[in-house]
Amino acid sequence: MRLLFITATRIGDAVLTTGLLDHFCRAHPGIGVTVACGAPAAPLFRSVPGLERVIVLDKRRWGLHWLWLWSQVVDKRWDIVVDLRRTILPQFLRKDRHHRAPKPVAERHRVVELAAAIGAAEPPAPRLWLSADDRAKAQALVDGAGLVLAVGPAANWRGKQWRAERFAALVARLTAPGGILPGARVAVFAGEGERDQAVPVLQSVPAERRIDLVGRVDLPVAAACLERCALFVGNDSGLMHLAAASGVPTLSLFGPSPDTRYAPWGPRTAVVRTRESYRELVEAPDFDHRTTGTLMDGLSVDMAAGAAEALWHRVLGVAA
Repeated sequence: MRLLFITATRIGDAVLTTGLLDHFCRAHPGIGVTVACGAPAAPLFRSVPGLERVIVLDKRRWGLHWLWLWSQVVDKRWDIVVDLRRTILPQFLRKDRHHRAPKPVAERHRVVELAAAIGAAEPPAPRLWLSADDRAKAQALVDGAGLVLAVGPAANWRGKQWRAERFAALVARLTAPGGILPGARVAVFAGEGERDQAVPVLQSVPAERRIDLVGRVDLPVAAACLERCALFVGNDSGLMHLAAASGVPTLSLFGPSPDTRYAPWGPRTAVVRTRESYRELVEAPDFDHRTTGTLMDGLSVDMAAGAAEALWHRVLGVAA
């Protein structure tokens, strides 16, 4: 059997689709898998069971990347085609079954929405496929000595970025003698191009407790590092969804994005958002996602610390 799985370019969107891919891999053991996705998300799929190929889609003018993808897959007959990009491509392929993502619904979580593509009553939770090598690299970077707080201070646009000084203040509070993670080391995650947002957080942590992972790890190794952490706190981002899928207790900070649709998925997750709603922020007269600075100032350090403490106690099964 062969499966063609067409998924997202952005990391977070792709992570949320992994549960659907896992559903087909479990339902059809030994199925040959081809994944088509954007370059940022491609490393997520390198250890998928039965993987035959990851096709990296580079966007081209006039949608010609879809024609190029068709040229890469038209020579095979597919038992299952899953198209989560809602394209016309599957209409021009030889296939037995075709599953297409439903139209987005504003207040419906993306994982629930994807379940509708296969008629599943229970939404398939995102999952990650990590190799022994990924975990060995993570162990070298984040050893087992004591608790580690993971922090993701970056996001894909400025409006979603909580100020670095607030992250630093939150880290100090959580790792203080009276905090929930006293004396914990702090692992800071971000892409190499996001170092400016990460540096103030790194510099706020004493060198002996600092783990600088900015631009140093790819997605599977980052996930393996997150598995070794006690708690993750970060902006709404692809890294946040990676953390939730890794199983680390995950607190996501939301402002100008809809948590009803993109909250981290899973029982060990929580959201804290600005006092302003998503719509209040993005429907402001001067809003422009290309130029607007942070819209996260309605989230205080006290609010974030309280949410982190509540999540930690819930995960531990201790009354807050």
